[in-house]
Amino acid sequence: MKQIIIVGGGTAGTMMAHHLSRRLNLKEWEISLIDPEETHYYQPGYLFLPFGIYEESDIAKPRGSLLPRSTSWIRTGAEEIIPDRNVVRLQDGSEKSYDLLIIATGSHIAPEETEGMQGNGWRKNIFDFYSSEGASALRGPLHGFQGGDLVIHVNEMPIKCPVAPLEFCFLSDYYLQKWGIRQKTRITYITPLDGAFTKPVAAQALGHLMSDKGIDVVADFNAERIDNEEQKIIGYDGREIHYDLLVTVPTNMGDSLIERSGFGDDLNFVPVDKHTLQAKVKDNIFVIGDATDVPTSKAGSVGHFEGELLIENILRYLGGKELEPSFDGHANCFIESGHKKGLLIDFNYDQEPVPGRFPIAGLGPLSLLKENRMNHWGKLAFKWIYWNMIVKARKIPTIPARMSTAGKKISASA
Repeated sequence: MKQIIIVGGGTAGTMMAHHLSRRLNLKEWEISLIDPEETHYYQPGYLFLPFGIYEESDIAKPRGSLLPRSTSWIRTGAEEIIPDRNVVRLQDGSEKSYDLLIIATGSHIAPEETEGMQGNGWRKNIFDFYSSEGASALRGPLHGFQGGDLVIHVNEMPIKCPVAPLEFCFLSDYYLQKWGIRQKTRITYITPLDGAFTKPVAAQALGHLMSDKGIDVVADFNAERIDNEEQKIIGYDGREIHYDLLVTVPTNMGDSLIERSGFGDDLNFVPVDKHTLQAKVKDNIFVIGDATDVPTSKAGSVGHFEGELLIENILRYLGGKELEPSFDGHANCFIESGHKKGLLIDFNYDQEPVPGRFPIAGLGPLSLLKENRMNHWGKLAFKWIYWNMIVKARKIPTIPARMSTAGKKISASA
């Protein structure tokens, strides 16, 4: 039988297993997925763990329960991909050959990349919330916080879900008010960007929201090191920011497998054609989700849209047809803003987030780039959509894989 191997069993890898199992002739093709981890996490839920909104059991499921029965799950890690031989070498020393390879190895935090981040304050008064361990460990110190300098810090871009640090700021403002210590707390957001977000219209709207909530924004800040004794983040330009509690988003990197295989960029993301997701290293390798170097958000919605288009290009490739440059960088993100309100943004490579109605022009029912309760409930409903539609590669009604301009006030971006 011909072999398709998926390396990585997170959101994107699981989706592709479902797409392939439905669209391929399984009498001709064997689909294998390589991943040693037994648990699949709903990663957008990490944001809610420190505040007690979710428990870890709310965001975790056994990986095997999410995979198609027709997919062979190889419960070990991949040591190296050897494109010239069409082989994946496993950590147990064995090799598995493929006719087509899909890389879905995601991204992870790398706190070791910043001097002092993993010093004696790590998981004491320095925390991440981009891992289940970090988000769970933060809950106690956050609930026990008595005031002072709460600093939310983004080390460098790109990161998973670039709006998540902003959401943490907004939820901190909300919950510290509920707990009666907001007036005793200065919340500071530190970012390497020149504003609250990468796109001008959204950056202005989110910047106003930060200002309205009394959250200080320190922009263009590139951290050189963290001084655990003085409790300061020190920038390359000499600026110093004091913290009593530091919530950081460390450098995000692709899997070390990509470095060992010798075809990643400096952060171990895989260079691809941004419209076809075909790897530049060899034409029978495709990449999806956070593992790519495409210039759009690293988010579950992006993987979902990529997957709907990638399966079509894989079928074209297997049929000897020319690939279609179909993926437009479509991303869609809810932004939880506290007080049971939220925002929604929808954009792609060329179109920045703008106000409007979504997903149906004129009707919505959701509003783009506008804070309201409907978007908050949309954020919470996304967990059900994730488990029941996204990871199972089911199409979400009325939301196309390619971004629609219908309902968007495009002139607002001028």
